Amino acid sequence: MSETEIFSWVGDASAIEPGLPMIATLTGFNDSGSCVTQFSDHLFSHLDNELLLTFSNDRLLDYRSRRPRMFFEKDHITSYEPPTLAVYLFTDEAGKQFLLLDGYEPDFSWNAFSEAVVDITRTLQASSLTWMHAIPFPIPHTRDIGVTVSGNRHDLIDEYSEWKPQTEVPGNVLHLLEYKMSGYGVPVAGFVLLVPHYLGDSEMPQVALKAVELVSRATGLVFPSDSLRETGKEFLTKLEKQVQDNEELQKLIGNLEAGYKNSELGPMRAPISKKSPEMPSADQIAEELEGYLMQMRRGENENDE
Repeated sequence: MSETEIFSWVGDASAIEPGLPMIATLTGFNDSGSCVTQFSDHLFSHLDNELLLTFSNDRLLDYRSRRPRMFFEKDHITSYEPPTLAVYLFTDEAGKQFLLLDGYEPDFSWNAFSEAVVDITRTLQASSLTWMHAIPFPIPHTRDIGVTVSGNRHDLIDEYSEWKPQTEVPGNVLHLLEYKMSGYGVPVAGFVLLVPHYLGDSEMPQVALKAVELVSRATGLVFPSDSLRETGKEFLTKLEKQVQDNEELQKLIGNLEAGYKNSELGPMRAPISKKSPEMPSADQIAEELEGYLMQMRRGENENDE
């Protein structure tokens, strides 16, 4: 790859079947509940894939904000592992192929990057673009993961989008890519998953499972999900144990539950009711969880003695 190139092919583009859907999983923006990270890791762990092309770190990456991993042995560096931004060819459980744009969100040259991706989708004749990210939201974990949908897939917007705000938000590069590809008439769907704000920093399998279900619906692809379901059950069991043993946590989550209900919107679920009681902050709930865990650890230590 030359200094001026933004990406270089590794695989043979002419050998790829035209009309494959593209999925984008870029990290660096909001990834509440580790949604995008878990979704990507899940695909790489369970499905066959091969590298098609890589993007230039020197053109797109701020090394000081995402420092490469260096491997040190005794008195010298043996290797290093820089972040990767690339396109892969995957095969789903039913034998259908798809494209995955995966890696970090570029720090620089957003226009050049998005135009490059548009050119790649044209070269490969990609049929659609589907992407996702997750944001913290004041909803309780006792409810299903909420979703809002953007793009030009009106069937998906009508089916899934529960919250349709008119607002101004910080953009990410996939917003820009969605905007450009929609302008070219490519079917695009962007899923924003609404994660309980007090669980935003945790690795919540339920949000990754929801992403799997949404992307499967948007693309017709078949993804494995059993492992996410099992880890999700374990996650909820531990969380419910913490809540059941702590009255303050029950009160805080009860307030969230009360604020979640809003009869004025009918069947359209509302994140916050105008008449809801005072909403606890993520810090409040995190403090309660931390206090509970400390009490549990003290009890275990006393039992050991």
